Amino acid sequence: MGIRNADLNDCESIVILDSQIIGSRMRKNQIKLSIEENRCTVCELNGSLVGFMIYHKFFFGHLFIDLIIVSPNMRRLGIAKNLMKYVEVFSEKKLFSSTNKSNIQMQKVFQSLGYIESGLIDNLDEGDPEIIYVKLID
Repeated sequence: MGIRNADLNDCESIVILDSQIIGSRMRKNQIKLSIEENRCTVCELNGSLVGFMIYHKFFFGHLFIDLIIVSPNMRRLGIAKNLMKYVEVFSEKKLFSSTNKSNIQMQKVFQSLGYIESGLIDNLDEGDPEIIYVKLID
C-alpha cells in the first residue's frame, strides 16, 4: 500500500472513483483544484488507485480532512486510516474532520485513531447531523 500526494495525472482516476461513490462527476473541479494546491493524497494498491483524501487549512486556521473516499471493494483494509495518519504529519496541535451521524464505520475509524467528538452541526444533510471530530496532536 503506497500513500503519496496526488498529481494531475491522477485526476481522472480520482474523479472516476469519486463518481462511483456519489453517482456523478460534480466534484471534478474541486478535486482538480485540491491536486493543484497540493491538498490531495492518494492510496495505491497493486498499481491501482484505491482511495484518496482531500484536506484544507480553512477551518479556523486548523487542518481539516474534508473528504475521504475508498473504493467499496477495498474497504476495511486500513486505507482510510493510513490516509489520515499520513496527513497528521502536516498538522499543528489539532486535526479536524467530520462525518454524518449515520456513518458508523467512519465513526469507528475516528475513534480507533484517537479522535474525539468536538461538536455537532445540524441542517447540512436533512435528518443526518454532521459530527465534528478532533485529534489533538502532541
